[in-house]
Amino acid sequence: MRFVLGTLLVAAVVTSVGCKPRPPIVFDTPAATPAARDTSAVLTEARGAVTVAPDERVVRAVPPPAPPPRAHRVAVVGGLKHPESVLHDAEQDVYFVSNMDGPSAMKDGRGFIARLLPDGKIDALEWVATLNAPKGMAITGDTLWVTDIDVVRGFNRRSGAPVATIDLAPHGAVFLNDLVAAPNGALYSTDTQIKPDERGNVTHPGTDRLFRIGPDRAVSTALSSDRFMRPNGIALDKRAERFVIVSFGGDSIFAWKPGSGNMEALAAGPGQFDGVEITDEGRVFITS
Repeated sequence: MRFVLGTLLVAAVVTSVGCKPRPPIVFDTPAATPAARDTSAVLTEARGAVTVAPDERVVRAVPPPAPPPRAHRVAVVGGLKHPESVLHDAEQDVYFVSNMDGPSAMKDGRGFIARLLPDGKIDALEWVATLNAPKGMAITGDTLWVTDIDVVRGFNRRSGAPVATIDLAPHGAVFLNDLVAAPNGALYSTDTQIKPDERGNVTHPGTDRLFRIGPDRAVSTALSSDRFMRPNGIALDKRAERFVIVSFGGDSIFAWKPGSGNMEALAAGPGQFDGVEITDEGRVFITS
Protein backbone atom coordinates (compact mmCIF):
# COMPACT_ATOMS: atom_id res chain seq x y z
CA MET A 1 0.00 0.00 0.00
CA ARG A 2 1.15 3.51 -0.74
CA PHE A 3 0.08 6.73 0.89
CA VAL A 4 0.96 10.36 0.31
CA LEU A 5 2.45 12.74 2.85
CA GLY A 6 1.02 16.18 3.42
CA THR A 7 -2.12 15.65 1.38
CA LEU A 8 -5.77 15.34 2.18
CA LEU A 9 -5.71 11.77 0.91
CA VAL A 10 -3.77 10.40 3.82
CA ALA A 11 -6.93 10.85 5.80
CA ALA A 12 -9.46 10.85 3.00
CA VAL A 13 -8.72 7.40 1.68
CA VAL A 14 -8.81 5.92 5.16
CA THR A 15 -11.91 7.67 6.35
CA SER A 16 -13.81 6.72 3.23
CA VAL A 17 -13.95 3.13 4.51
CA GLY A 18 -14.63 4.08 8.12
CA CYS A 19 -11.23 3.18 9.55
CA LYS A 20 -9.29 5.22 12.07
CA PRO A 21 -5.65 5.72 11.04
CA ARG A 22 -2.89 5.15 13.55
CA PRO A 23 -0.17 7.77 14.00
CA PRO A 24 2.68 7.11 11.57
CA ILE A 25 6.01 5.73 12.70
CA VAL A 26 8.73 8.28 11.98
CA PHE A 27 12.49 7.99 11.93
CA ASP A 28 15.42 9.51 10.04
CA THR A 29 17.67 7.79 7.54
CA PRO A 30 21.33 8.65 7.02
CA ALA A 31 22.63 10.37 3.93
CA ALA A 32 24.59 8.30 1.43
CA THR A 33 27.80 10.13 2.44
CA PRO A 34 27.82 10.99 6.18
CA ALA A 35 29.15 14.36 7.23
CA ALA A 36 32.64 14.49 8.75
CA ARG A 37 32.61 14.12 12.54
CA ASP A 38 34.07 16.70 14.90
CA THR A 39 36.78 14.84 16.81
CA SER A 40 38.24 17.86 18.60
CA ALA A 41 36.34 17.02 21.77
CA VAL A 42 33.86 14.61 23.22
CA LEU A 43 30.51 16.31 23.67
CA THR A 44 27.66 15.20 25.85
CA GLU A 45 24.33 16.06 24.25
CA ALA A 46 21.62 17.43 26.48
CA ARG A 47 18.18 18.44 25.32
CA GLY A 48 17.88 22.21 25.09
CA ALA A 49 21.22 22.74 26.82
CA VAL A 50 24.57 24.23 25.94
CA THR A 51 27.36 21.68 26.02
CA VAL A 52 30.94 22.66 26.85
CA ALA A 53 33.81 20.37 25.91
CA PRO A 54 36.10 19.27 28.73
CA ASP A 55 38.93 21.50 27.47
CA GLU A 56 36.50 24.43 27.06
CA ARG A 57 37.56 24.99 23.46
CA VAL A 58 34.26 23.94 21.89
CA VAL A 59 30.86 25.26 22.84
CA ARG A 60 27.86 23.82 21.07
CA ALA A 61 24.14 24.42 21.49
CA VAL A 62 21.96 21.34 21.19
CA PRO A 63 18.41 22.34 20.22
CA PRO A 64 15.48 20.23 21.43
CA PRO A 65 14.15 17.76 18.85
CA ALA A 66 11.26 18.89 16.71
CA PRO A 67 7.90 17.40 17.71
CA PRO A 68 6.72 14.56 15.46
CA PRO A 69 4.17 15.51 12.80
CA ARG A 70 0.55 14.84 13.64
CA ALA A 71 -2.04 13.54 11.21
CA HIS A 72 -5.32 15.36 10.90
CA ARG A 73 -8.34 14.88 8.72
CA VAL A 74 -8.73 17.48 6.01
CA ALA A 75 -11.59 16.02 3.98
CA VAL A 76 -13.70 12.91 3.54
CA VAL A 77 -14.03 11.48 0.05
CA GLY A 78 -17.23 9.56 -0.61
CA GLY A 79 -17.90 7.05 -3.35
CA LEU A 80 -14.63 5.14 -3.20
CA LYS A 81 -14.83 1.36 -2.98
CA HIS A 82 -12.20 -0.34 -0.85
CA PRO A 83 -9.42 2.14 -1.71
CA GLU A 84 -5.96 0.64 -1.37
CA SER A 85 -3.35 3.21 -2.40
CA VAL A 86 -3.01 6.84 -3.42
CA LEU A 87 -0.43 8.55 -5.62
CA HIS A 88 0.06 12.24 -6.31
CA ASP A 89 0.84 13.33 -9.88
CA ALA A 90 2.67 16.57 -9.13
CA GLU A 91 2.77 17.71 -12.75
CA GLN A 92 -1.01 17.55 -13.14
CA ASP A 93 -1.73 18.14 -9.43
CA VAL A 94 -4.20 15.27 -9.29
CA TYR A 95 -4.39 12.17 -7.11
CA PHE A 96 -4.82 8.63 -8.35
CA VAL A 97 -6.58 6.24 -5.95
CA SER A 98 -6.64 2.50 -6.62
CA ASN A 99 -9.92 0.82 -5.61
CA MET A 100 -10.20 -2.96 -5.27
CA ASP A 101 -14.01 -3.01 -4.86
CA GLY A 102 -13.87 -6.63 -3.76
CA PRO A 103 -11.51 -9.34 -2.51
CA SER A 104 -7.82 -8.47 -2.68
CA ALA A 105 -6.88 -11.44 -4.88
CA MET A 106 -10.04 -11.97 -6.93
CA LYS A 107 -9.88 -11.56 -10.71
CA ASP A 108 -13.40 -10.20 -10.96
CA GLY A 109 -12.91 -7.09 -13.14
CA ARG A 110 -14.42 -4.81 -10.48
CA GLY A 111 -11.32 -2.80 -9.63
CA PHE A 112 -10.71 0.74 -10.86
CA ILE A 113 -8.60 3.86 -10.44
CA ALA A 114 -10.22 7.12 -9.43
CA ARG A 115 -8.78 10.56 -10.17
CA LEU A 116 -9.24 13.24 -7.53
CA LEU A 117 -8.62 16.99 -7.44
CA PRO A 118 -6.55 18.67 -4.69
CA ASP A 119 -9.68 19.73 -2.76
CA GLY A 120 -10.85 16.11 -2.52
CA LYS A 121 -13.49 16.31 -5.23
CA ILE A 122 -13.72 13.32 -7.55
CA ASP A 123 -12.72 14.34 -11.07
CA ALA A 124 -13.43 10.87 -12.48
CA LEU A 125 -14.51 8.00 -10.24
CA GLU A 126 -13.79 5.15 -12.64
CA TRP A 127 -11.08 6.96 -14.56
CA VAL A 128 -9.53 3.56 -15.34
CA ALA A 129 -11.91 0.62 -15.05
CA THR A 130 -11.92 -3.14 -15.73
CA LEU A 131 -9.08 -3.89 -13.32
CA ASN A 132 -9.20 -6.72 -10.82
CA ALA A 133 -7.68 -5.71 -7.47
CA PRO A 134 -5.31 -2.77 -8.15
CA LYS A 135 -2.92 -1.81 -5.37
CA GLY A 136 0.43 0.02 -5.56
CA MET A 137 1.14 2.66 -8.21
CA ALA A 138 4.13 4.49 -9.66
CA ILE A 139 4.80 6.96 -12.47
CA THR A 140 7.57 6.87 -15.07
CA GLY A 141 7.43 9.41 -17.88
CA ASP A 142 3.84 9.63 -19.10
CA THR A 143 2.89 6.18 -17.80
CA LEU A 144 0.98 5.39 -14.63
CA TRP A 145 1.83 1.85 -13.52
CA VAL A 146 -0.31 -0.22 -11.15
CA THR A 147 0.00 -3.71 -9.69
CA ASP A 148 -3.00 -5.96 -10.31
CA ILE A 149 -2.59 -9.30 -8.49
CA ASP A 150 0.01 -10.96 -10.76
CA VAL A 151 0.42 -8.39 -13.54
CA VAL A 152 1.61 -4.78 -13.75
CA ARG A 153 -0.49 -2.57 -16.01
CA GLY A 154 0.46 0.73 -17.58
CA PHE A 155 -1.86 3.61 -18.51
CA ASN A 156 -1.31 7.03 -20.01
CA ARG A 157 -1.22 9.31 -16.97
CA ARG A 158 -3.23 12.00 -18.79
CA SER A 159 -5.86 10.09 -20.77
CA GLY A 160 -6.03 6.78 -18.88
CA ALA A 161 -5.58 4.84 -22.11
CA PRO A 162 -3.94 1.41 -21.60
CA VAL A 163 -0.37 1.26 -22.90
CA ALA A 164 1.14 -1.94 -21.43
CA THR A 165 0.47 -5.17 -19.57
CA ILE A 166 3.42 -7.00 -18.01
CA ASP A 167 2.58 -10.52 -16.86
CA LEU A 168 4.62 -11.61 -13.84
CA ALA A 169 2.73 -14.87 -13.24
CA PRO A 170 5.27 -16.89 -15.27
CA HIS A 171 7.92 -15.57 -12.87
CA GLY A 172 6.05 -16.82 -9.82
CA ALA A 173 4.15 -13.67 -8.84
CA VAL A 174 1.13 -14.35 -6.62
CA PHE A 175 0.16 -11.15 -4.75
CA LEU A 176 1.89 -8.07 -6.17
CA ASN A 177 1.47 -5.30 -3.66
CA ASP A 178 3.34 -2.00 -3.64
CA LEU A 179 5.25 -0.46 -6.54
CA VAL A 180 8.02 2.14 -6.78
CA ALA A 181 10.05 3.64 -9.62
CA ALA A 182 13.85 3.92 -9.51
CA PRO A 183 15.65 6.96 -10.97
CA ASN A 184 16.65 4.97 -14.06
CA GLY A 185 13.02 4.11 -14.86
CA ALA A 186 13.06 0.56 -13.50
CA LEU A 187 10.08 -0.56 -11.41
CA TYR A 188 10.28 -2.59 -8.20
CA SER A 189 7.26 -4.45 -6.85
CA THR A 190 6.82 -6.35 -3.61
CA ASP A 191 5.14 -9.75 -3.79
CA THR A 192 3.51 -10.55 -0.46
CA GLN A 193 3.05 -14.16 -1.65
CA ILE A 194 -0.30 -14.72 0.02
CA LYS A 195 -3.29 -16.38 -1.59
CA PRO A 196 -6.67 -15.83 0.09
CA ASP A 197 -9.52 -18.14 -0.88
CA GLU A 198 -13.26 -17.36 -1.01
CA ARG A 199 -13.65 -18.31 2.67
CA GLY A 200 -10.91 -15.97 3.83
CA ASN A 201 -8.31 -18.66 4.44
CA VAL A 202 -4.83 -17.51 3.47
CA THR A 203 -2.00 -19.69 2.20
CA HIS A 204 1.62 -18.86 1.45
CA PRO A 205 2.40 -20.73 -1.77
CA GLY A 206 5.96 -19.53 -2.35
CA THR A 207 8.91 -17.47 -1.18
CA ASP A 208 8.40 -13.74 -0.64
CA ARG A 209 9.91 -11.74 -3.49
CA LEU A 210 10.87 -8.37 -4.80
CA PHE A 211 10.50 -8.12 -8.57
CA ARG A 212 12.29 -5.76 -10.92
CA ILE A 213 10.87 -4.58 -14.24
CA GLY A 214 13.60 -2.92 -16.27
CA PRO A 215 13.12 0.10 -18.54
CA ASP A 216 13.02 -2.46 -21.38
CA ARG A 217 10.15 -4.19 -19.49
CA ALA A 218 12.23 -7.28 -18.80
CA VAL A 219 11.15 -9.00 -15.57
CA SER A 220 13.59 -10.42 -13.04
CA THR A 221 13.60 -11.38 -9.35
CA ALA A 222 15.62 -8.76 -7.50
CA LEU A 223 15.45 -10.57 -4.16
CA SER A 224 13.80 -13.72 -2.84
CA SER A 225 13.62 -14.33 0.90
CA ASP A 226 11.04 -15.36 3.48
CA ARG A 227 12.89 -13.08 5.88
CA PHE A 228 10.68 -10.38 4.30
CA MET A 229 7.74 -11.78 6.33
CA ARG A 230 5.17 -10.82 3.66
CA PRO A 231 6.60 -7.59 2.19
CA ASN A 232 4.11 -4.78 1.64
CA GLY A 233 5.14 -1.12 1.26
CA ILE A 234 8.31 -0.05 -0.54
CA ALA A 235 9.83 3.40 -1.04
CA LEU A 236 13.00 4.87 -2.50
CA ASP A 237 15.41 6.49 -0.04
CA LYS A 238 17.32 8.85 -2.36
CA ARG A 239 19.73 10.13 0.30
CA ALA A 240 20.96 6.67 1.25
CA GLU A 241 20.62 5.24 -2.28
CA ARG A 242 18.51 2.31 -1.16
CA PHE A 243 14.94 1.07 -0.79
CA VAL A 244 13.02 0.77 2.47
CA ILE A 245 10.60 -2.17 2.67
CA VAL A 246 8.08 -2.90 5.42
CA SER A 247 6.56 -6.24 6.39
CA PHE A 248 2.89 -7.02 6.77
CA GLY A 249 3.46 -10.40 8.42
CA GLY A 250 6.27 -9.30 10.74
CA ASP A 251 7.45 -6.33 12.74
CA SER A 252 10.59 -5.46 10.77
CA ILE A 253 11.53 -2.46 8.62
CA PHE A 254 14.23 -3.35 6.08
CA ALA A 255 16.68 -1.50 3.86
CA TRP A 256 17.94 -3.00 0.62
CA LYS A 257 20.32 -1.77 -2.06
CA PRO A 258 19.99 -2.99 -5.67
CA GLY A 259 22.46 -5.71 -6.44
CA SER A 260 22.74 -6.81 -2.83
CA GLY A 261 21.61 -10.26 -1.79
CA ASN A 262 21.01 -9.18 1.79
CA MET A 263 18.63 -6.90 3.65
CA GLU A 264 19.48 -4.69 6.59
CA ALA A 265 17.04 -4.53 9.49
CA LEU A 266 16.56 -0.85 10.30
CA ALA A 267 13.95 -0.96 13.04
CA ALA A 268 10.99 -2.86 14.43
CA GLY A 269 7.47 -1.79 15.27
CA PRO A 270 3.93 -3.02 15.89
CA GLY A 271 3.82 -5.01 12.64
CA GLN A 272 1.15 -5.33 9.96
CA PHE A 273 2.79 -2.45 8.14
CA ASP A 274 1.01 -1.09 5.08
CA GLY A 275 2.65 1.90 3.42
CA VAL A 276 5.99 3.68 3.61
CA GLU A 277 7.02 7.09 2.26
CA ILE A 278 10.34 8.93 2.52
CA THR A 279 10.81 12.69 2.28
CA ASP A 280 13.70 14.35 0.46
CA GLU A 281 15.22 15.07 3.89
CA GLY A 282 15.28 11.36 4.72
CA ARG A 283 12.30 11.24 7.09
CA VAL A 284 10.56 7.86 6.89
CA PHE A 285 6.80 7.62 7.51
CA ILE A 286 5.15 4.23 7.93
CA THR A 287 1.48 3.34 8.37
CA SER A 288 0.40 0.27 10.26
